[in-house]
Amino acid sequence: APAAPAPTDADVSGVPTLDPLVTQRADPFVTHPVDGTYYFTGSVPEYDRLVVRGAPTIAGLATATETVVWRRPASGRMGGHIWAPELHRIGGRWYIYFAAGDSDDVFRIRMYVLESVLADPRDPAGWQLRGQIRTEWDSFALDATTFAHRGRRYLVWAQSEPEIAVNSSLYIAQLANPWTLATKPVRIATPTRSWEVQGFAVNEGAAVLVRNGRVFLTFSASATDSRYCMGLLTADADADLLDHRSWVKRPEPVFVSNEQTRRWGPGHNSFTVAEDGVTDVLVYHARDYRDITGDPLYDPNRHARVQKLYWDADGTPLFGIPVGAGGPIVRLSPADASRYTFVRHVGSTVVVDTDSRALADTQFRIGVGLAGADTVSVQSVDQPGWYLRVVDGTVRLDPARDDAGFAGQASFHRVPRANGRVSLRLAGVSSAFLRHEDGRLTVGPAVPAHQSTFRLT
Repeated sequence: APAAPAPTDADVSGVPTLDPLVTQRADPFVTHPVDGTYYFTGSVPEYDRLVVRGAPTIAGLATATETVVWRRPASGRMGGHIWAPELHRIGGRWYIYFAAGDSDDVFRIRMYVLESVLADPRDPAGWQLRGQIRTEWDSFALDATTFAHRGRRYLVWAQSEPEIAVNSSLYIAQLANPWTLATKPVRIATPTRSWEVQGFAVNEGAAVLVRNGRVFLTFSASATDSRYCMGLLTADADADLLDHRSWVKRPEPVFVSNEQTRRWGPGHNSFTVAEDGVTDVLVYHARDYRDITGDPLYDPNRHARVQKLYWDADGTPLFGIPVGAGGPIVRLSPADASRYTFVRHVGSTVVVDTDSRALADTQFRIGVGLAGADTVSVQSVDQPGWYLRVVDGTVRLDPARDDAGFAGQASFHRVPRANGRVSLRLAGVSSAFLRHEDGRLTVGPAVPAHQSTFRLT
């Protein structure tokens, strides 16, 4: 019989691990699949056009043909910077929300909407301008996003309110139609905390996810360099979303630059769902270097990236860190413990617990073993080049060394178990399995089996 096809990254970890997914596309937006197709759009470095690509899988967007569906006029309104498009399917029609400046003032940014009645949003022939989204103030406004909740459709956007001394705050209103507000804007967030005012005082780039009885709204803050980061607002799903008191801002950012994975300025995200229809996917941009020459706005290398969004036992999202390049990512959950119990590292110490404050401590890549292709090694995600290692019966996390002794201590045979679970046996030692015992990760025999078996989540 022919060999079974090798599992894809998405089969193993729920999402593709291409990093980046699409180069030089900032402010990335990926739709939920429509008739079996994901669609992607984002800001191009030239800030002069709107582009759309589509593919049956998220990974397929990386190589999909990109179509220019609209170009800015040569002069006048919308002839300046074109920023942050989002593609939404509403009432059987496609809409692109985007921000545009004018040819004589590229930073006179306002929000506009295009509409297409065609089934395929990649067809330029379908797109017609519906006009500007008018708000209370004729001022700097951008990053419009829309979502439906409890039979109402809302718009969230960023704007400079004339009487507030910040660059932009976040506002919400109900929509009468996809390009017209039905209610007055309500300010729900203003940059006041230290991580929101680095370089510029900014709240922008909102994205909405309704889960677990709550409405979660992410946003981006500060300048578009390595200080750019993401924050989180939360409202109860039964609350009046047009009441500013319904929204609570988390005190600290939820997604920031990471020196170890070499990803800087993560932000302006969107959300989609993986091919399984269940796994939530975080879409965002980040650079793979920190230092920028000149204005970061004109540095072209904000690349679109995707990674799995996790959920805590209390129903709140866990963002972790921008994970960087590498293969599929898994968390090891002992089969004899709750599904919210994970192997994690605290420095070099390896424990098993339910502490979810640092998601990245529980994320690993199981790849080709340091001792040879018939083995696997377990590498930390937040400490690249550090591996689970057995030293005198103790399981540790240590940086790799180029010697056979280390390779043997950090290599395992992967033993398949029922229901997609696995056991990990130390290479060359038939009775040495990773085991969970009273909150510790130890080494010992495979019996009882439930103590030496792990779920990969």
